[in-house]
Amino acid sequence: MSDSHSAPREIPLPPPLQPATPDNKYIGFVAGIFSGVTKLFVGHPFDTIKTRLQTAPSNQFRGPIDCFLQTTRKEGFRALYKGATPPLLGWMVMDSVQLGSLHNYRLLMKKHVYTEWERLPPIGHAVSGVFAGWTVSFVAAPIEHVKARLQVQYDASTKVYTGPVNCALSLVKQAGIRGLYRGLFSTMVFRSYFFFLWGSYDIMTSWAKDNTNLGSAAINFWVGGLSAQLFWLLAYPSDVVKQTIMTDSVLNPKHKRWIDAVRYIYNERGTKGFFRGFVPSSIRAFPANAAALAMFEAVMRTLS
Repeated sequence: MSDSHSAPREIPLPPPLQPATPDNKYIGFVAGIFSGVTKLFVGHPFDTIKTRLQTAPSNQFRGPIDCFLQTTRKEGFRALYKGATPPLLGWMVMDSVQLGSLHNYRLLMKKHVYTEWERLPPIGHAVSGVFAGWTVSFVAAPIEHVKARLQVQYDASTKVYTGPVNCALSLVKQAGIRGLYRGLFSTMVFRSYFFFLWGSYDIMTSWAKDNTNLGSAAINFWVGGLSAQLFWLLAYPSDVVKQTIMTDSVLNPKHKRWIDAVRYIYNERGTKGFFRGFVPSSIRAFPANAAALAMFEAVMRTLS
């Protein structure tokens, strides 16, 4: 007869983070490069549709499908990859900085804050995500600024820049480095929501390991997609504000402060304005981030 008072089954936990060594400090940066390439290839067409819906006049597109059809019919399928050159290089750099710094912030949190814990808790992953988001913002802001301006060039009449280099040089010429970095604060606000992305990613990964028979790659893919969906649901309004600021005039901006852009969106379109273009962003979030995080984790396992 079994003992009704026997100890409860011990749930296996994921292995603790390895102590920092010269080698494993840098593997996150290498894995992030592969993540960035994957994310760009899968997600950029959705991002172009999102940006156009966020910034176009209200009567220009009836919705994401109409925006997609108008774009491909008038400009060809390659138009979906407009502005892809800066993020192709940019995502490689951004994901390398973001995921590499995330890995190192996790190591630091485990070493200095959660020293007695067997593994870093979800709050440690969440806070590390915020720090990584702020860190990568200094790389992401100018890249996303250039990308946004190229994405809203619809035809010859709206074409101001011949390409990413010309756009970056024009911004610097008009307003110096500050012009290129316009939108840095809004970028940091947006990436503060990495708290929810990486916190939920850790929680769901632990649950999936304990309650499913999925392999590591499958868990990374599905959990990566779901945590990205949560992130975009919460962070999307701040992305609309960021895009509005980045596509504003450099020399005579309507929105001199972050709160000015918030008021403008609300006054022009109401609460719905903060979710304009959400559908393509939500559709993009799952496959792009699921594939990117699965790639990141696969490379991390290979290099560890």
